[in-house]
Amino acid sequence: MKKDGLNNNIGAPLWLLAELTYACPLQCPYCSNPIEFAKRNNELTTVEWRKLIEQARELGAVQLGFSGGEPLVRRDLEEIILHAHQLGFYTNLVTSSVGMTTQRVLALKQAGLDSIQISLQASTQVLNDYFAHAASFQQKIAMARAVKAAGFPLVLNFVLHRHNIDFVESILDLGLQLNADYIELANTQYYGFALHNRDYLLPTQQQVERAEMIAHQYRDLYQDKTRIYYVVPDYYENRPKACMNGWGNIFMTITPDGYALPCHSARIIPDLQFPSVRENDLRWIWQESPLFNQFRGLAWMPEPCRSCPDKYEDFGGCRCQAFLLTEDSSAADPVCHLSPHHDKIVAAINKVNINPPSTAKLMFRNPKNSKLVAKGD
Repeated sequence: MKKDGLNNNIGAPLWLLAELTYACPLQCPYCSNPIEFAKRNNELTTVEWRKLIEQARELGAVQLGFSGGEPLVRRDLEEIILHAHQLGFYTNLVTSSVGMTTQRVLALKQAGLDSIQISLQASTQVLNDYFAHAASFQQKIAMARAVKAAGFPLVLNFVLHRHNIDFVESILDLGLQLNADYIELANTQYYGFALHNRDYLLPTQQQVERAEMIAHQYRDLYQDKTRIYYVVPDYYENRPKACMNGWGNIFMTITPDGYALPCHSARIIPDLQFPSVRENDLRWIWQESPLFNQFRGLAWMPEPCRSCPDKYEDFGGCRCQAFLLTEDSSAADPVCHLSPHHDKIVAAINKVNINPPSTAKLMFRNPKNSKLVAKGD
């Protein structure tokens, strides 16, 4: 149903993710930022972000996340957060905490920020700093304590992979010691640098199952102290995830250079046209743009998704993953055991379960390596 050129039967983008910058002091080898992130440096200004979040609020968005890169790099972060708070958004900051100080934590609190998520690479300094490719562990611990002391809900996020997943117990113990309100054990999802490094990061099935068992044990033991979430890697699921609760359903990402995406990785699909918020109103982008309608709903689905009763639950899976593994963004997500491309997932799993390679050839995220990875792809 349309009225005045708008699809009024489409719901609101309830969750808006503002990727403020691709700049980051860390060089994680599983970063999902665009491979050639260094080329995308025409960042939205403070005024442009203020206007954008006003449009999002008018459109019905209620939750606003700030991420990057590292959002603390932006000197205007507190100003943007204050504006969002005054508009009535629930705001959360996703950060490495590098560049944070106790004074800045208090400034963020004063600006009206609601929640802070700090990412850690491991539970020990040696492993954390190796995978961050920067001395950051002590800073993270200090800022986790400062965040908690300031009265924020503390969310700790640990990205799991083959080289830290065996330390899930010590990871959870660290989270409990820091009195985290939420501990997210998020297995690596294979986009960007993570896909390039997949053979060196993908854990074995035994590792995944053991970590999940431990996470469930801790959840039962400490449910009165913290909430623990364990996200199984897609590759070890037989059914695809309901990516972003469906393409163009409730989620929108705005990139640092002002493009609107239905998920943070969508720009890897080359045959799509990505609308710029500098050239288009956010309402038109959400309701009318070809991009957000490309895979919205169910009509676009080919077989076997079209006939699958689970399509109402998983929406056909991840379009980015489908493209990366099949070069066809409309293909059934290869994670699904019914997909004609599921053999690609099986082959990747078999490779690491039979003969896991070392970390010797890990490609860390930095401008120099982004060129190497792009050429290699």
